[in-house]
Amino acid sequence: MLTSACTAPAPAIVHAAATADPTPSATPSPSPTPSPEPVVPPGFTLDVPLPVVNNGPRTANVVALTFDADMTTGMLAKLANGQAKSYANLKVLEILEQQQVSATFFLTGMWVERYPDVARRLAANPAFELANHTWSHRAYTANCYTLATVPAAEMASEITRTFDVIRPYGGHQTHYFRFPGLCYNAAALAAIASTHVTVIQGDVVSSDPNATSAAPIVRNVLTKVQPGSIVVMHITEDNARMTDEALPDILAGLRQKGLRPVRLSELLAPA
Repeated sequence: MLTSACTAPAPAIVHAAATADPTPSATPSPSPTPSPEPVVPPGFTLDVPLPVVNNGPRTANVVALTFDADMTTGMLAKLANGQAKSYANLKVLEILEQQQVSATFFLTGMWVERYPDVARRLAANPAFELANHTWSHRAYTANCYTLATVPAAEMASEITRTFDVIRPYGGHQTHYFRFPGLCYNAAALAAIASTHVTVIQGDVVSSDPNATSAAPIVRNVLTKVQPGSIVVMHITEDNARMTDEALPDILAGLRQKGLRPVRLSELLAPA
């Protein structure tokens, strides 16, 4: 079991010395089941553990709102055959822009290719920053919701390929990475060690995917959030339809708690 190496005011960081299967960010059924003790893939080692950050310092009244932009081959197929209308929730962006709220966006490479104009809009906003959520949103462990599993040999390239796609958009670029479904273990960390990313998880999971009303999303965020929190939400409209309805109440609730959203890099910046 991993333990936090955090001592305030540093961010909460754990390392790849053992397995770690945190609570995933999405809510489709079935829930993931614990993976067996992972076997480190041939050719990979745990000699250089990657930092895994769950939250920032608890010493300032700031939080990071993060939004995942998922895209899978199945989602692309639904767009092509008309089963889905959009996986880019522009209402979320409009709310953030109108209220001048800072946020960090974890983009899949396939989402960027599908929505280049939206990616350009994100990059152009100085209040936003861009991070990495793999190329195809395949899981890095078995039994991670209903996600397909990426082979170990492709785990690092899923990340580097996405950085290559995001980089030309400019704006506030980061070297942050989030696992699909928040599912990972020691073998996954070993497989991506060569990318030298900082893995970002989150201590406040909104459970906005497949929510049927805004109220549970608002409740999930506002009952768990505290100074230094990293909030996990989505901008994938057709499978997270209530995020834009929940967001105004979330922002109002944060203000009432005296918490100010900042970019993730600001939350984690050394004091």
